[in-house]
Amino acid sequence: MNPLEMVVLIVAIVMVATIFIRRMELGKNPPSQADSENQRLRQQVTVLQQRINTLERIVTDRGVQTAAQIEALRERDNVGAEDEA
Repeated sequence: MNPLEMVVLIVAIVMVATIFIRRMELGKNPPSQADSENQRLRQQVTVLQQRINTLERIVTDRGVQTAAQIEALRERDNVGAEDEA
């Protein structure tokens, strides 16, 4: 056997073994871990969707409420600035 052929054969064997080991490691993860992670991510997505809905409502609200809220925040910030001085 040619030394080059031997090197190619060894590299091929190592590659196949690595792929086999990786697939076996993926099979070891218990489904409960994956299910709990999926559940946690679903809850996080739900919370983020609620926050986006709130922000959309604030941005699209053209009523007096938004202006009043902004003015209230400005007044609160002015009072805080006067307390610091």
